[in-house]
Parts: sequence; structure tokens; C-alpha cells
Amino acid sequence: MTSKERVLSAFHYSEPDTPPVDYFATPEIHQALCRYFRVKEHDEILDRLDTDIRLVNPPYIGPPLPEYHDGSVMNIWGIIRKPMANEYGDYLEPVNLPYGNWTSAEEAEQFLWPDPDHYDYEAVSRLCDRYPGKAVFTGSFSVQDFINSIAYGRGVEQVLIDIALEDPVYLCIVEKRHRFYMEHMERILQAAGGKIDAVLCGDDFGSQRGLLISPDSFDALFAQKKQEFFDMVHSFGAKVSHHCCGSSRALIPRFIDLGMDALQTIQPQAAGMNPYKLKDEFHGRLVLHGAVDVQGWLQQASETEIEEEVERLKAYVGRGGGYILSPSHNIQPDTPVEHVLALYRAANRGK
Repeated sequence: MTSKERVLSAFHYSEPDTPPVDYFATPEIHQALCRYFRVKEHDEILDRLDTDIRLVNPPYIGPPLPEYHDGSVMNIWGIIRKPMANEYGDYLEPVNLPYGNWTSAEEAEQFLWPDPDHYDYEAVSRLCDRYPGKAVFTGSFSVQDFINSIAYGRGVEQVLIDIALEDPVYLCIVEKRHRFYMEHMERILQAAGGKIDAVLCGDDFGSQRGLLISPDSFDALFAQKKQEFFDMVHSFGAKVSHHCCGSSRALIPRFIDLGMDALQTIQPQAAGMNPYKLKDEFHGRLVLHGAVDVQGWLQQASETEIEEEVERLKAYVGRGGGYILSPSHNIQPDTPVEHVLALYRAANRGK
């Protein structure tokens, strides 16, 4: 089977020759793989790992985004993120909180929000053509992302308070993100002319032990927007893979009702997120995208244990389609390269 056929089979709950394979990694792991394979380009890593999915997004052509001498960069939402060192590498942390002091929706309205016109949509079809036989996705985990990405600009504690109080400032920012991504992703899908198979989007509704917010808050603030976005994507014949860290088990029935095709992450150590149990309960209704545990397990397991677990996931979670095999999140910097290779060696066995 081609990669595209493999991925589409998974989405249609028709068992492919082997589950399709995807890749997510931190920059440190990506650089280590570049050194190992002696390559420079992102796509070269994907080719060496024999993954089935390629990501296409239009080039940014808007006003230059500020970059600073300390490595900090500003994104299209006015948020500056700075590399912060940790034990194994660094992580881009927000440092300016541009929305933090707003007390009225009027202040939010006056902010210089990003413009969908700042992207070269004419390039999309040509970019898709680079990947014959591959499944083509567009988007990212930040598409929509009403909690995590807004917290970068307003603060985590404030956003959780905003959700509890349904603060007008927060609701205005949510609406700005929603309308931007509705138009931006629709224009990408139009420009692609049917060449895009799925859209990545995301929101972090879960902690390690349960939900960050109540199901009632999800329904009141986010459900309608999620459904509107999913419906728009489906109108182009594409599928949706929605990222959500942590324990989102309590919301999965709602995700399905709203039209989510795949749930990306499937973090096995989070409460209620065992992929084998989720397969039993939701097969035929929700594609599982992820499930190879990077929360310490991939780092510590032996290569034999990694290959055995990947084969088990393929046989059980992949049975009857409905599974895209990938790390449960970005492969973390403290993971030995040999463990990454063991993962993909087993994942691709049977192609």
C-alpha cells in the first residue's frame, strides 16, 4: 500500500497492511537524528524513518516577526518566547504576556491581531505535489488552541480563572483565534484542491489525572467552535486529528459527537488513556493517533521492550484500522537515538 492508502484506510476503519506511522520530536532529538543519518532537511529524516505523513502549510509573507539577540522570537499573536535551559536542552517559554493586563473586551479588540492575508496560499498545491504517495496533512497543534496558546499571552492561572468566570476579555481572544483559523485553514484547503487528507489542530484540556476544565465549561465555551471547525474541514473531504495532552477521557464522547475524527497524543500514563482500553471502547468511532509512551518509558525501556510494545500496539490497537502509530507527544531530549530507531524499525515492519 502507499502511505496515503494506509492513512486513509486507518481513518475509514479498514485494516491496512500495517498501521500508518507518524513522527513528533523535540529539536534536540531532531538534531540528533540529523547527525546520525548525516542529513540536514526535515523531510530527509521522515524519509529515513519511513513515516507516512507529510505536513504542508503556506509560507508566511506578512510583516517580519521580531527576533531578539537572546534567541527570543515573537509569533503572529504578539507573544515573545525565549529559550529557557533545562537539564536536557531548552524550551521556548513566554516572557511578555501581552494580554495579561487587559480588563475589557475593548482593549482586546484594539490589539493588532494576525491577518490571514499574510500567507502565500498559492504555494499550497505545489507544496502538496512534493509528496506523491504520501498522506498530506496541514495545520499544527496551535490551530484553535484556546487554552494553552492564550495562556502564553495571558498567564495560565488567569486563563483558568477566565474560563471559570467566562471573562469577556478571554472570550474575545478565543473568538479572534477561532475566526483567524477558520479563515486561514479554509483558504489552505481551498488552495489545495483536494490534495490535503487531514488537518491538525489542538487544545490541552487534560492534566495527568483528569480534565483541566469541567465538561460544562467545555460545552459552554468551546464545543460549538470545535464543531464549526470540524464541519468546515469535512466540507473539503478532509479529516481532523485533534491534539490534546493528558487525560481527556471524560470528553471523548463529546469529541465524537462534535465530529472529531482522530485524537492525537493518547498519553498512556494519563488517567483513562490506556490505548488498549480506548480501542475496545471507541473503535469505529475515533481514530487513535499516538500511544507510544514518551513520558519516561521510551527513555528507559530496552530496545527489545520497545519493539515488543510497538508490535503489540500494531496488532491490538491497529486491528481493523483506526490507529496511527506515533509517539504520544514529542520524543523528549533525554531519549537515546537507538530507542528512536527501535521504535521506527518495529513500526515499519510489515510494509
